[in-house]
Amino acid sequence: MTHAMVKGSNVPLDAMAVRAVLRWTPGPGVPDVDASALLLGPEGRVRSDEDFVFYNQPRHPSGVVRRLPKKQVPEGLTDTVEADLAALDPSVDQVVLAASSDGATFQHVHDLRILLYDAAQADGDPLAVFDVRPETGEETAVICGELYRRGSGWKFRAVGQGYPTGLIGLATAFGILVDETEAADGVPGAEGVTAQLPGGPAVHGGPQAAPSPPVGQPSFPAQQQGQSGYGFPQPAAPPAYGYPQSASAQPAYGYPHAPAPGPGPQPPVAPPVPQGAPAYGYPQPAAAAAPAPDPNFRLPPMGPQFVRP
Repeated sequence: MTHAMVKGSNVPLDAMAVRAVLRWTPGPGVPDVDASALLLGPEGRVRSDEDFVFYNQPRHPSGVVRRLPKKQVPEGLTDTVEADLAALDPSVDQVVLAASSDGATFQHVHDLRILLYDAAQADGDPLAVFDVRPETGEETAVICGELYRRGSGWKFRAVGQGYPTGLIGLATAFGILVDETEAADGVPGAEGVTAQLPGGPAVHGGPQAAPSPPVGQPSFPAQQQGQSGYGFPQPAAPPAYGYPQSASAQPAYGYPHAPAPGPGPQPPVAPPVPQGAPAYGYPQPAAAAAPAPDPNFRLPPMGPQFVRP
């Protein structure tokens, strides 16, 4: 018996392995549609980026949720996700079944529906059918339905919730970490995400922790301002190469700095550098004029200076 679903309705499932089929009518101006699935824990978020099954990651590492190739059928095009509910890890409470459009909004997608089948049967009527209609016409991703635990069994709910931010908005809503530095092609309004998901701006949920030191390396407590991340003091400012520096501003590379003056006798201090000391790389002031040369001065004769007798 096929259940005709309306938005928000649910139906219990007798089948423990299901096949969710997205179907739509192609044509001029109709964008392509891609099916995806997210495996959610009790908090309603993915446990890791591996819990997102989509065209760049078509199979979950456990093998119990996978995306099948698209097909042309008499009624239109289909994109399919299969899930073995009985074999899912107990930490998975929900499997969200979603669709995203490529190149235009769902306002231009005709006759979109999700059909849920018993995966153990090659043929047969669908268990449930839900016609997915956009609410605003600006959606580029839609949650079509969800499979969720109820006691010892599973149920299917028709959802129909849309996202105008596309696959990236859907991914971040369920805890996928998006990285703007890694770009990929093929998703409108998306630019990069972990697990090769095209996404948008980085969304990491707050400040990032400092990286852990490599195995076998000592760890250091948080450093005070002016120190490096590995516990070594840094100069207050880099030397201005080409100019004489004051003694306090010159870093003693590789050696401890002189201790601060304290009570008692102090060690002798080097005299200050006289004015006119070399300014590296720049012309020096001319010296005072020397006395006139001796007119009777003659160079010694040229030739060997040491002659064997």
